[in-house]
Amino acid sequence: MADITRRLGWRHLRGAPTAHIRHHRSGTLAHDGPGLSFWFRPLTAALSEVPVDDRELAMTFHARTVDFQDVAVQATVTYRVGDPALAAARLDFSIDPDTGAWRGSPLEQLGTLLTETAQQHALDVLARTPLSAALVDGVTAVRERVAAGLAAEPRLPATGIEIVAVRVVALRPEPEVERALRTPAREQIQQEADRATYERRAVAVERERAIAENELASRIELARREEQLVDQRGTNARREAEENAAADKVRAEAEATRLVRLAEAEAARAVALGDAEATRSLRLARAEAEAAREVGEARAQAQAAWLRVHADVDVATLHALTGTRLAENLPHIDSLTVSPDVLTGLLARLGASQ
Repeated sequence: MADITRRLGWRHLRGAPTAHIRHHRSGTLAHDGPGLSFWFRPLTAALSEVPVDDRELAMTFHARTVDFQDVAVQATVTYRVGDPALAAARLDFSIDPDTGAWRGSPLEQLGTLLTETAQQHALDVLARTPLSAALVDGVTAVRERVAAGLAAEPRLPATGIEIVAVRVVALRPEPEVERALRTPAREQIQQEADRATYERRAVAVERERAIAENELASRIELARREEQLVDQRGTNARREAEENAAADKVRAEAEATRLVRLAEAEAARAVALGDAEATRSLRLARAEAEAAREVGEARAQAQAAWLRVHADVDVATLHALTGTRLAENLPHIDSLTVSPDVLTGLLARLGASQ
């Protein structure tokens, strides 16, 4: 939209580089071109502003395929005004001299024209195409047909419109049909996913089996080595026992030899000592026997003499000697009490004996 400034009954217009300004003064073309800036009187001026930049027109419409399925088409048409003078003559691009705004809706008219033309060619293509083919190759077919149809449309060049590009963004069926169409592919994808899962599980099981076999082989090898270790330990223990037994045998033989030699030495010393001791004992025994014999003879002689002496002594003397001997052998008596009865009996016996 052009910028218009008021000054003392005059107006000043300043246009954009992408806007083509046409100024008619009293029916005569005074200014014509993009990006103009000039003064004008609003009572005698007729202004029009035609955009010459590229514009995007997005459109969405529904079509029906040959198998009576409804599809939605999303497309974008890029266009521009190639002949501003022709476009200003065919469409109302006039602007208000006070505000600079369009008096009508020229861009909406262009949009309607382009949308209906593009929709006509798209419907013509899709009406002869089944849904499956339309979903596969429909985007390319619709884009080519719409581009060719717009290029061949005689009204567009007569209006000064040039088509820059045509793009078909999407071509989609109804939601229920789309879900139904997705089901086989989804099932196939799910089957592929399940197959991949099963294969992964199978690979995992195979790897676990390989790991278990490796562990079992490792355990078997470890058990075999432990068995070898036990055998080696037994061999070492047996060898050590044999060596210890041999050493003990050598020590026992040496000890036995030493003891035998010591016993022989002791025996020899004992024999030597025994001969000397026997000789000394024999001599001592002989001396003791001789002494005993002499002592016996002396005692016998003394006893015989003692008996001969007592044989010649009377009985009263023997009794006195017996009392004396008895008194010598009796214990020590400090005092003796003689009762009258004992004394009377003793005196009576003495008197009787006399």
